[in-house]
This record gives sequence, C-alpha cells and structure tokens, in this order.
Amino acid sequence: MKQISISSFYIFAAVLTIVILVIVIFILLRVYKNEKEEKISHKRQLEDLQLKFQTIELETIKYKLNPHLFKNTLNSIQSHAYQTYHALDNLSSVLDFILYESDRNFVLLKEEIEFDLHLIEINKLKVSPLFDLNIKNKINADSPFYVQAQIAPLITVDLIENAFKHADLQNEQSFIYITFELKESVFTLTVSNKMSASTPIKKTNSGFGNVSLEKRLELLYKDKYSLKRYTETDVYVAQLTLNLS
Repeated sequence: MKQISISSFYIFAAVLTIVILVIVIFILLRVYKNEKEEKISHKRQLEDLQLKFQTIELETIKYKLNPHLFKNTLNSIQSHAYQTYHALDNLSSVLDFILYESDRNFVLLKEEIEFDLHLIEINKLKVSPLFDLNIKNKINADSPFYVQAQIAPLITVDLIENAFKHADLQNEQSFIYITFELKESVFTLTVSNKMSASTPIKKTNSGFGNVSLEKRLELLYKDKYSLKRYTETDVYVAQLTLNLS
C-alpha cells in the first residue's frame, strides 16, 4: 500500500512537472511572440518616421530649388541697378539662409523673420515710391520664448512672395501689409494685398508654392497650425498661425 502511494506521488510529480514545463514554454513562446510583434511594430514606426522626414526633406529641397524665388529676386535687383550694392547685400543674406540654414529641420524664429525682412527689402526695389508697403513686427525681441522659439525654415516665404506677385506694385492705390506676431507660443503671419486688376482671383490659390507649403505644414505641424486664404472684393488675405510650443 505504501509502495502504491509512492508510485502515485512520482506519477503526480511527473505530471505536475510536465504541466509546469508546458506552461513555462507557453509563456516563453507568448513573450517571444509579443517581443517579435513589438520589434515589427517598432520597425514599421521607424520606417514611417524615416519616410515622413524624407518627404519633408524632399518638399523643402523642391522649394529651395523653386526657380520662381530666384527669378523674382534677381528681377528686382536688375530693375534698379543703381541700388545694386544694397540689393546684393540682402541677396547674400537670403542665399546664405537658403543654402545653409534651411538644411536643418528647424531654425530659430528670429532667423526666419530676418530672412523674410531681407526678402522684403529686395522686393521693395520693384515697387513704386508711392506704393503702400507696411511691415509691422509686433514681436517683443526680449521675450524669453522668442529667443529660443524654433520654426520650420522657409515656411513663411510663400505668403510674402505671393503678395508681391499678385499686387500691382506700380499703382499708388495698391498696398501690401505684412504683420508678424507672437503671443505666448503662437506665431502668426498675416499678409494682405490689393490685387492687380490683371490677376484673376481664381489663380490666387494655385501654384507650386501653395501646394508645397500645405504639404509641409501637414507633415510638420498636423493639428498645430492654421492656414487661411480668402479674398474680400479686390483684397487678398493670407494668414498662417503656428503653435511653436
């Protein structure tokens, strides 16, 4: 009887051992499967992220190589040869930013605005002396956030270029108003211009620059931006708002 009990014990121990081994193997297989799935998921996330930055880089390069920006800039300088020195000085700053600074994913907001101001100075060469060109910089230069705030390079230039493209620059009744604002972490660029009578309103939302800008904004800022474009009679308004936090 005692021997039977001992045999039963060994059988029970063996069965229990097998059960434990099965459970351990199952757990190990489950852990291995989860780790494998996590690695696959992580790999896909990295690939998606890499694709995203490749797309952003491509869009940036395409914009940097946009011939219209260089053509418009050079035309401005050519039309006023007597101001060549001042124009070339601004052109040098513009080209430095395009060729070197814009290779980074983000630049200081201060650098982006300085680039815009240099570009505006060049475009001033095309306008009539009586043309109403009003630039307002409402940003407090001593603001701690402004000193360190970053923005995607060349993200503001399209709105400014379009204003000079579609306004009648030789008409004293025409105008371009450009305003830079920074409230806490929200940056706003508002550009409005009286449109040239020779420029159909329907074309103001077309063009390579507009498409490229919208793609970059969607890729970089997602739900942290607002881009409004609208016309009021013969006035075209474009407003870009970015949360830089």
